[in-house]
Amino acid sequence: MRLQSLQFLKKLLKTPSPVGHEARGQRVWLDYVEAFADETFSDAYGNSVAVLNKGGSPRVMLAGHADEIGMAVNYIDADGFVYVRRLGGVDAAIMKAQRVTIHARKGPVPGVVGNVAPHLTKLESERKIAKMEDLFIDIGVSSRAEAERWIRVGDPITLVDEFAVLRGDLAVARAFDNRIGTFAVAEALRLLHPERKKLLPEVCAVSCVMEEVGLFGARQIAYSLRPDVAVVVDVTHATDYPSVSKILHGDVRIGRGPAVTHGGSSHPEVIRRLEEVAQELKIPLQHEAVSGTSGTDTDTIFWTRGGIASGLVSLPNRYMHSPVELVSLKDLEMIPNLLAGFVRSLKKGERFKVRI
Repeated sequence: MRLQSLQFLKKLLKTPSPVGHEARGQRVWLDYVEAFADETFSDAYGNSVAVLNKGGSPRVMLAGHADEIGMAVNYIDADGFVYVRRLGGVDAAIMKAQRVTIHARKGPVPGVVGNVAPHLTKLESERKIAKMEDLFIDIGVSSRAEAERWIRVGDPITLVDEFAVLRGDLAVARAFDNRIGTFAVAEALRLLHPERKKLLPEVCAVSCVMEEVGLFGARQIAYSLRPDVAVVVDVTHATDYPSVSKILHGDVRIGRGPAVTHGGSSHPEVIRRLEEVAQELKIPLQHEAVSGTSGTDTDTIFWTRGGIASGLVSLPNRYMHSPVELVSLKDLEMIPNLLAGFVRSLKKGERFKVRI
């Protein structure tokens, strides 16, 4: 991967961007894309947009979401222990004994999620599946009053985990879901920028907020931008590790390229074009099917304003919604090239319509 691009990815991953508190991550994204855009802007809730070839046609929206799952301070007890509320799809079972950062007004406050030692839970009846209400954070104080000098109810919380390469092109980090999406659309804009005078479509690269709690940011910005076609980039579940049923969840593998989704909100003509572009560029594609919704921003973009033709491109990701999400950087590099190729394929004024 290009060194500057890898540095950008690492900075995105390092910058906390919990649901509803994405501003710092959005600033990193905007600072990077402004060199490749005619204009950049953000809306009331922080959705951020970089526009290339303004006034072109059709208007294509390339979107990823900036937010990551996390927690928020919900209650502080008399002894200063902090109880939490989830932000997005947090698995309480893997949160115990983790180091965390509480992002308070006065600055970051370190803490640990408490875990009762096995010596104290020897009886089977004392062991139970963790629930969010069981989790508590120790910030090293002894009273509520002391804790409230540093934090308050509502402060967001993220895990303390850094980017690392395991072996070859396989990398691990928290929040690949979905920094890889905002990374990919920014990189697509970078690839297209040298060709801006020849481009026909207007390209809107978008970093959306609040996907993890209801796809809210994508709904807002898709309504405002009113694109003619949209391609969403997110992660999908890799199913190439023990205990995951391919019969139930399909066969998606790390290192075999990005995946396209069939069914639901994915427009068949948009997917067909992505497949044609991938074949031309010799980008391997994997395929997955959905019965209805995809669980991504595609689900809200496609029905906005009477229907926006939309497609979903996903990066295979092992151990999603955990501190050890694992992806292939080679798979990731293919996505910006696929997006740029899709944009180049668009004809002036082109619209996508289901063939009847």
